[in-house]
Amino acid sequence: MTNTSLDNTQPLLQVRGLCKYFPVMSKGFFKRQVGTVKAADEISFELMPGETLGLVGESGCGKTTTARTILRALRPTSGQILFNANGQQHDLATLSDAGLKPLRTQMQMIFQDPFSSLNPRMSVGDIVGEPLGIHNLASGSERRDRVEQMLVKVGLRSEHMNRYPHAFSGGQRQRIGIARALIMNPSLVVADEAVSALDVSVQAQVINLLEDLQDELNLTYIFVAHDLSVVRHICDRVAVMYAGRIVELAETTALFDDPKHPYTRGLMSAVPHPDPDRGMNFEMSGEVADPADLPPGCPFHPRCPHVQADCKVERPLLEPVTETRQAACHHIAEISD
Repeated sequence: MTNTSLDNTQPLLQVRGLCKYFPVMSKGFFKRQVGTVKAADEISFELMPGETLGLVGESGCGKTTTARTILRALRPTSGQILFNANGQQHDLATLSDAGLKPLRTQMQMIFQDPFSSLNPRMSVGDIVGEPLGIHNLASGSERRDRVEQMLVKVGLRSEHMNRYPHAFSGGQRQRIGIARALIMNPSLVVADEAVSALDVSVQAQVINLLEDLQDELNLTYIFVAHDLSVVRHICDRVAVMYAGRIVELAETTALFDDPKHPYTRGLMSAVPHPDPDRGMNFEMSGEVADPADLPPGCPFHPRCPHVQADCKVERPLLEPVTETRQAACHHIAEISD
């Protein structure tokens, strides 16, 4: 069933100043807070219906924490998560667990590991159909029929319902996870490294499946990934994250053709190229910033080849560079020339 209740002229999701901080506690019996990990810090963006937004960056940049906080798997420290559902706008950041439950059908997640995210003691039919029972959406033969239809939609067969996860390959298990996420006809789906644990050939199959399902069901994706080639293929826009903040946000084609932020350029320079004579020219050095002990000013300045004095003192804000691009860098104009 296609999700036709969305207003395609209004953002499905508006994230404003979203923060998720984790306390760092001292060791010993009398524990006290000695620091803070700013895993997501002042995250802001909009997401239109039917769009795919990629969240990319090195491990520890905060992309998964941001995605899970948006879905309220984690409670935000501050900020707004404005989500349009059933013709109304809801601030997910302030809702109680009871208030969130009716909205859970509209936002779902596809997990990274297709094996550990499935209960090995439950059959495929029970795994995919469980959300329908939790939300009292279907039972009995109706529930079975809907599960069968969804399994076929993701490329499996109806007879797979009575089998268990261990009997399937990694790609098939991820299809089961996709079926479970889509069984309630959500409008927003977060794919957290959904293809990173799969073989390359299987990755292509799953990516094509996600694209086909997006067109058929009018889905909106937040696609968390570190593989830039996958992001380039599936995403409409890309948000590049470093040390818990978005440092560049742009349309995918523009970002890959002409990256502006020094960190984005560094990520692009690390992508292997099929031409063996081209070689590699890394534009980054040093270690990833410690989110519990960030340097003053711009967190990227210890690794930036364009660092200047003000970069070590003042943290840059995410500001418009063009009508369709934002970047957080004091010297973006000079670097782009």
